Amino acid sequence: MTSEPTPPLPPPLPPRPPRSLLVHFAVDTAVAFLALVVLGLILGAPLLAIAALAVVIGAVAAPSTRRAEARGLAAREHPEPGA
Repeated sequence: MTSEPTPPLPPPLPPRPPRSLLVHFAVDTAVAFLALVVLGLILGAPLLAIAALAVVIGAVAAPSTRRAEARGLAAREHPEPGA
């Protein structure tokens, strides 16, 4: 029985800062809008109300998603031993 050689690990990704809060706001707003538009159309909610609620949700979620990205990037730069 022959054992196949394990492929070499890819090179680590270069470090980078987290994306700006504006980018997180835009992406979070778009995701909230897409999730809400399905429910809103079923319930007959006006599109302007759905968009306004999506903007509020995006503004509330953006700082959290940016912090999560920063933690992920930090973990990528300094992996835990044994991981």
